[in-house]
This record gives sequence, structure tokens and C-alpha cells, in this order.
Amino acid sequence: MRSNTSPAIPAAAATPIPTDGADALRRDARVIGLVGLAHGTSHFYHVILAALIPWLKPAFQLSYAELGLLMTVFFTVSGVGQAMAGFIVDRLGARSVLFGGISLLGLSALLLSGAHSYAMLVVGAFVAGCGNSVFHPADYTILNEHVTRSRLAHGFSVHAISGNIGWAVSPLFLTFVASRTDWRTALLCAAAVPCAVLALLVWQRHALRSMPHAAHAGGAREGSFAFLRLRVVWMCFAFFLISAAALAGIQSFAVTSLVSLYGMPLAWAASGYTAYMVASAVGTLYGGFLGAGSVRHERAIMLAFALAALMALVLATAVVPAWLALVLMGLIGLVTGVAGPSRDLMIRSAAPANATGRVFGVVYSGLDSGLALGPLLFGALMDGGHPAGVFVGIAVFQALVIVTALGVGGQVRPPQPQTA
Repeated sequence: MRSNTSPAIPAAAATPIPTDGADALRRDARVIGLVGLAHGTSHFYHVILAALIPWLKPAFQLSYAELGLLMTVFFTVSGVGQAMAGFIVDRLGARSVLFGGISLLGLSALLLSGAHSYAMLVVGAFVAGCGNSVFHPADYTILNEHVTRSRLAHGFSVHAISGNIGWAVSPLFLTFVASRTDWRTALLCAAAVPCAVLALLVWQRHALRSMPHAAHAGGAREGSFAFLRLRVVWMCFAFFLISAAALAGIQSFAVTSLVSLYGMPLAWAASGYTAYMVASAVGTLYGGFLGAGSVRHERAIMLAFALAALMALVLATAVVPAWLALVLMGLIGLVTGVAGPSRDLMIRSAAPANATGRVFGVVYSGLDSGLALGPLLFGALMDGGHPAGVFVGIAVFQALVIVTALGVGGQVRPPQPQTA
């Protein structure tokens, strides 16, 4: 008698995928590159409003709270939408949903560029959140369906790195254009990015075609929402919520906290965050190789976040010299980056059959939830005059990630050999 609490291998594994040869390598590289490009576009739009704050604030006479609300709208809509998008991906196919999300990003930039009131900015942020919501369930479903299992960890690694590149390029691109023209022109140029990406994906659409699932009938009998009864799914959700809250603390207030704790110049503190991002990308690249050679992914995750929590506590004590604080920031980024591909592989192993899109949609909505809630908590610590509390809070969240990873890892089955 089959247990409802033992997750099965995802449906992607049910479709035979050639695992060797030059043709398989080229196919994998093409799919990973296309999906990575789409994911980078998604992250590019995460910060289009934040990058233009120096222009939007005087143009609309807004407070920082009103500007922050725009980002809250974006991530809240994206978080709720991700859970819904997963169901749509499993029903309609990942490729068409991905194309729709990219189109909505372009539309949002057009709406924002023509905004003449705060309400129109909110509408633009809402549409951008809707577009952003589809990427994780669609991207991971495509990778699971099309990429050989032996290279899947590398695909997840490239996926994460492309997101970091999108984060890094967006403010540089937008501020460069806005400083030489105006913010409306910058947003119009931003609208061209998803248009170009969509044109490329449509041209290569055969590489992203949806794959048939052999067990659809069984999935229908169990119900589309049956996977929500699995405890492992909600442990994955908690994993993302908690880890994203820690990330939000680093992204939002680590620089300010470093200035207060160590008395270093703002430029030095900002370089600490840059070190974190660069080292995170390097760690993610290595994590792809580490994840490909492991079946107990939770072990790498637990070790990485244990080291990260320890280093965050050292930063909170302010007992090290300023230069070493910057090194520790880079090391935190490195070890958490290493855990990234193992994290995605662990969640893939937790996905029930034929529910890959739904599982990734639900659990990744925890990411946006953490990014929306984290700044509120860490901002309150800074307002209360507790800069050390920022790093203590980051360490606490990273320690809690270990608990959730242990809970997830104890309930997934190791992957079965892939049929050639």
C-alpha cells in the first residue's frame, strides 16, 4: 500500500532523456543557457524601482515609506502568484507560462515609464510582480524535463548565477541611462530587455517544448492539491522563508550595520556587500559540481549555513578589524552560494510525481515572503539603535535554516538511475 507521505521522484524523471553524447551535451547547454537568460531577466526587474529611487522620489514627491511600499507590492504579488503559477505550469506547460511572464515584465516597464501618479506606479509594480511570479516554477520544470540528471546540478548553478548577474546589471544599466537622459527613458530601455529575450526564446522554442507526463491520470485521481498534504513541502517553504529573511537582512542593512559597528567609510562597507555577491556567485559555481556528486544534499546545506551563522555572529561582536569584517562578508556569500544547487536538488527530490511546477511554485513563494518580511524586522532593529542585532538576527535565521534542511533531507528518497 503506497504511503501518502513518501514523496516520489518528479515526473521529469519519467521521460527518458539521453544521458551521453555530444548531442545531449549541446541540448543541455542550450536549455540551461536559455533558462538562465530568462531567470537573469527576472532578477533584473527585481531592482528596477530601487535603482531609480533618486529620480522617482523628487519626481512624485514620495517618502521612503511610499517607495518601499512599491517593492512590497512587487514581492507580495510575486510570492502569492508563484504558488498559483505552479498549478498553471503543470496544466498548460512551462514554456507558454514562461513566455507570458516575460511579456508581463516588458509591459510593466512600459506602464511605469508612462506613470504620472503614485497609483500608476503601484499598478506597474503589481504587473511586474505578476510577471516575476512565473519564473521559478517554469524554469525548474523546464530544467527537470530537459536536462540530463548528471548535469542538472550545473543547470541549477547557472540558474542561480544568472539571477545574481541580473541583480548586478540592473542598477548599473538603469542609473547609467537615467543619469544621461531621464528615468522614463531608462524604463523604456528596460522594457527592451524582456522583448529581446522573448524574441530569442521564441526562436529557440523547440528546445523548451513541454514534455508529456506519463502519470497525469494518476495525478488527477489524487487531486491537484494532494501534494499540499506532504509535510516535506511545507518544510521546503519554511526553508525558503527563513533563508530569504537572512538574505534580506544582508541586502538591506548589512552595509549600514558595518558602518555603525566598525566605523568604516560607506564605500568600504559597500565593498563588503560586493564581496558577498561575487563570492556567492563563485560558491554557486562550485556548488554545481558538489551537488552533482552527492545524494545527501542536506549535509552540504547544513554545513554551509552553520559556518555562515558562526561568521555572522563574529561580525556582530565587532571584535575583528574592519578589513577582516569585509573578508567575513565574502566568506558568508561563498558558503551560502555553495549550498544553492544542493538546495534546489533537495527540493527536486521532494517533489511528488507530476507536481514539479506546483511544488517549486509553492516553496519558492517562501522566498518572496522572506524578502518582503525581512526588511521590516531588520529595519526595526536599526531604528532601535541595534546594528549588531542585524548580524545576530541573520545568524539566528541561518541557524534555523539548518533545522528545516534536516527536516527536508530526512523525508526525501535518493534519486533513481536515469534511463538512457
